[in-house]
Amino acid sequence: MKALEGVIRPYAWGSRTAIASMQGRSVPSAHPEAELWFGSHPAGPARCLGADGIPETNLLAAIEADPVAALGSSSVAAFGDRLPFLVKVLAAEESLSLQAHPSAEQAREGFERENALGLALDARDRNYRDPWHKPELIVAITEFDALAGFATPERTVELLRHLQVSALDPYLGMLAGQPDSSGLRALFTTWLTLPESSIKLLIPEVLAGAVARLAAGDTDFGPELRTVLELGEAYPLDPGVLASLLLNRVRLEPGQGLYLPAGNLHAYLSGTGIEIMANSDNVLRGGLTPKHIDVPELLRVLDFSPVRTADLTPPVRTLGAERIYLTPAPEFRLSRVELDGTGLTGSSSISFDIPGPQILSVLSGTIEVRPPVGEPMTVTAGQAAWIADEDPDVVIRAASTRAVFFRALVPVAGLPTPG
Repeated sequence: MKALEGVIRPYAWGSRTAIASMQGRSVPSAHPEAELWFGSHPAGPARCLGADGIPETNLLAAIEADPVAALGSSSVAAFGDRLPFLVKVLAAEESLSLQAHPSAEQAREGFERENALGLALDARDRNYRDPWHKPELIVAITEFDALAGFATPERTVELLRHLQVSALDPYLGMLAGQPDSSGLRALFTTWLTLPESSIKLLIPEVLAGAVARLAAGDTDFGPELRTVLELGEAYPLDPGVLASLLLNRVRLEPGQGLYLPAGNLHAYLSGTGIEIMANSDNVLRGGLTPKHIDVPELLRVLDFSPVRTADLTPPVRTLGAERIYLTPAPEFRLSRVELDGTGLTGSSSISFDIPGPQILSVLSGTIEVRPPVGEPMTVTAGQAAWIADEDPDVVIRAASTRAVFFRALVPVAGLPTPG
């Protein structure tokens, strides 16, 4: 077992306060800090700390040195010599791109197809950088806002009518006349392929309609209207602004989760959360970005089936101090653990004795990871603990009045199923 120092990704949409505050550093940070990675991704493997707190190696190198000892034979048999998930703290001050991820079959086929075409892995117009899918789960730490999945056509028709923008009438008619996934596909495709001259005329009228409705004190679609205004200001000529009107506007309270399967069109808007995903770089973008957008490939991947927010909310099961977010993803399972160091209002410790690799990302407070023999390892907020398959069973104890951490693992054979 090792304490991990995560790698900060300084994307422009990141927060200057969230990650720095978690780690006890001064705020604001010098640059936006969007993500704190705890994993073995080659672009930013977490650093393994020695007893003196100095990095000895990184997690990727530690796994490559002995994959079976690090990951366990079940994980290696299922996913190869690689940690199949990446866990991160995500801190969004501004919206991320509108995007979707391919299924496992689509990822394999797309990767092989682009290899056959001779596209370099780092080519700007490459869609598939590896052969793996990328389901993901976000659990809110703060209030967390997102767009996720196509809303029911009935609700979208109501929203478009609510805007009272005559320029939207032809598009409203497309969906009202075919209120199903085919109608959503037709309208989304139309908006995504509008010429720039049409975008220049349509988006300002939509924004003016949103302003008028909000000024009138009409709050039936307040979050949706404020979101389209924010996106329109940031991306005035981006068809993704229009596409946002087709999606569910979601607000997660701390502790709530959102699971995003293959084909789900989504965009994180703001907030801080813990995100876990299958370890892949495959992203098909649909707007709100200057990056490459491949419209035909995006349309091939997208699932236009309408969903409700409740359909994307994973069930939660509790085992003692552990709240487990259940998803169908075979690569990962995420849970939240809160320990009371005083022992007065809750458990002060929890024991883990399952096979496979685990990463414990500490959100607040301090924990001690105690093996059966030897000295305990102390891990503080903004750090993580790596527990390899070969490590002995451990007990996690709160070393502060209150300690909260997220536990990421591979749900290999032998894992108890929460009831």
